[in-house]
Amino acid sequence: MVTQTRVHQQTLVILICLVHLSQPVCVDVPSATEAVLGKSMKLSCIACLKREEIKAKTRVDWYYMPNKENDIPIDKTHIYKYEDDVPQEVDGPFKGRLRWNGSQDLQDVSIQINNVTHNDSGVYECHVYREFEFDFFTPSVFLIKDIKLRVKERASQDPTALYSEIMMYVLLVFLTLWLVVEMVYCYRKISRSDEQVQDTAY
Repeated sequence: MVTQTRVHQQTLVILICLVHLSQPVCVDVPSATEAVLGKSMKLSCIACLKREEIKAKTRVDWYYMPNKENDIPIDKTHIYKYEDDVPQEVDGPFKGRLRWNGSQDLQDVSIQINNVTHNDSGVYECHVYREFEFDFFTPSVFLIKDIKLRVKERASQDPTALYSEIMMYVLLVFLTLWLVVEMVYCYRKISRSDEQVQDTAY
């Protein structure tokens, strides 16, 4: 009994250590590029920190361009900013339709467009400026990401999502069958054990 209790305690300690060591991982995922007319659209911008324990002052700016060609001068419109821990819309064509959709640690600095229109098609730039806080110097990092957005009347069918849904149902069926087989096996094993006990009793 003492040995079993000790094993349970050791297992509990290991589980606690694993939970403590497991930390959320930042993954740089590209943004979706197709929006549906009249729906909401998240413009994803991921800026991972290599060392999360280091404090950094972060400023984020979002810009919109109807197009971005090499031969045409870039006409940027400042549409959103995040500065001093305050997200803020900028006066312009997107006023009232943008919402901050980033994370608290500012590794995800995404925004969301509500009530998408055809005029929202174009190129969006996400500018991330970080200034790290050290004792003797303050290095900085500047990152720019482009998102080329297209607005459609209807959502296009994503084959990846369809395949994922099919695989999910196949996995559920397989797990259900496996569970039934295990239950039958355990039932037969218990029945045989009961029969052996009864034979021994007689």
